[in-house]
Formats: sequence, structure tokens, C-alpha cells
Amino acid sequence: MIAFVNGRVASAGPDGAVVEVGGVGLSVLCTPATLAGLRVGDRAHVPTSLVVREDSLTLYGFADDDEKTVFELLQTASGVGPRLALAMLAVHTPNALRRAVATEDVTGLTKVPGIGRKGAQRIVLELKDRLGLPLDGDTPMPTFAAAAWRAQVHAGLTNLGWTARDAEAAVDAVAADIEGQDTSDIAALLKMAMRKLSR
Repeated sequence: MIAFVNGRVASAGPDGAVVEVGGVGLSVLCTPATLAGLRVGDRAHVPTSLVVREDSLTLYGFADDDEKTVFELLQTASGVGPRLALAMLAVHTPNALRRAVATEDVTGLTKVPGIGRKGAQRIVLELKDRLGLPLDGDTPMPTFAAAAWRAQVHAGLTNLGWTARDAEAAVDAVAADIEGQDTSDIAALLKMAMRKLSR
């Protein structure tokens, strides 16, 4: 089991980063929020979870140990694999997921691409006793994504090589397009911004 990687960030993309450890580049799949904290050329400490399949070894990386723990707990629910667990953490923070499960917020869970109403109900049923209660105060579930999406998308764009000025312009353009809409899917917003810049 690879518990974490500690090394220089060699490259970053929309879905993950490559961290150089002892001369070896390890590809790590991450959420946009985790990627926002990684800078190409800087050293980084990334908690990881290694998922072993018959035909692949996939390393998933996280902003902190709590995110990693929730990622692994989510997969104990039937029908939730690593990709879906990562998508859940891309839309909701660990505490938001704990809150959604604890309060049986099925609607909040269905904001994750790939989770329907029945799937959300099953996740609530199976994880209610495993995830536990939120670790913070009374932060409402949507506030993280609503308040932080601009910073996350901006950081994602600069990590991919665009200038801060171009990134800011793209974020403003996306904000104008989606005014009043859901901003929880950071990966989709990042792709929208990239399309703006590639025109």
C-alpha cells in the first residue's frame, strides 16, 4: 500500500498530477480541489490510496488524510467504486458528504454525476453508521462549492500553464454563463474555462 507520495510536482492536468519520487514519476488521480493545491515545480506531500485491479494499479491522491479516509469509506457502499468516490469528493467536501448522509439529503447526493435517486438512498442506508457526523460546525453543504469554485478553477488553469490574467478572464466568462446555476461540479467548470481559452 502506498500511503502517501512526497516529491516534486512534475506536471498537472484536469484529472490528476505526476509527482516525481526518487526519479520515478507517479501518476496520481485527484479531485480539482486537491489539484488546486499543487504547483508544478513545487514539492508536495499527497496522501494516497492505491486501488489494485487485475489489469491496473491506480493511485488516487488527496488534499489531506480526512479526504482519503472518506474516499475509502465511500467504496464500502455497494455500487460505489473509486471513480465514483472521487467524483463525490469533487462535488462535495468530506464534511458535506457526512452531513448529506447523516441528514439523508438524497437530493444533495444526486448532484454527483452517476448517482441517481435510488443510488443515493442506498448510499445513505449503507454509510449512515460508517461515515459519522460532520467534523466542523454548521456550514451548510452547498457553501464550499459555491464560494470556492472560482479559486479552484483559476488554480487549475494556472497549473495547466495559462497565465493568471488569462485564467481570471476565463473564470469571469464562465461565471457570466452560469449565473444562478449549480457550481458544485468543479471538473465541468474547469473544462468550460479551458474551452473559453482554446477559442
